[in-house]
Amino acid sequence: MAGGGAQGDAVGGALSAVVVPLTAMHAEGVLEIYRAGIEEGNATFETSPPSWEVFDAVKLPEHRFAALDEAGAVLGWVAASRVSGRCAYAGVVEHSVYVHPAARGRGVASALLKALIDSTEAAGIWTIQSGVFPENTASLAVHERAGFRAIGTRERIGRHHGVWRDVVLIERRSPSII
Repeated sequence: MAGGGAQGDAVGGALSAVVVPLTAMHAEGVLEIYRAGIEEGNATFETSPPSWEVFDAVKLPEHRFAALDEAGAVLGWVAASRVSGRCAYAGVVEHSVYVHPAARGRGVASALLKALIDSTEAAGIWTIQSGVFPENTASLAVHERAGFRAIGTRERIGRHHGVWRDVVLIERRSPSII
């Protein structure tokens, strides 16, 4: 599962962050937030974050962003990866979005999704997809507000800490790329 660990923008607080391209400079904050999402249990099937080298190798550099506070601390991140190397899927990416627990409800996930959508639209990508645990209602809600729709539920798609979990497959189709 690629993500959907937004875990909330449900309470519309004020956003005091800037969204910038995600680089190695943000690695520590990104992996800390990823770890927090993993520990909460409703963000991903992963049980530990990857090394920065692995993260950097699989996430598309032009489609990854960090939200930073005024001091430069990472509040959240979004990143996309290819779903397939086959040319028929050249315009399809899978994304993850994570927000630091203390930064939730302030519009961080919405700002990050907007940056991702803008970058993918500019690159001719026609579909952004992800899988979200149905219990992660805040992530499902923020994605719906960003134009994603639920395609369906993949029942008992994988085991997570010994328990079968469902995943809601969501996607955003570009309205301008045909």
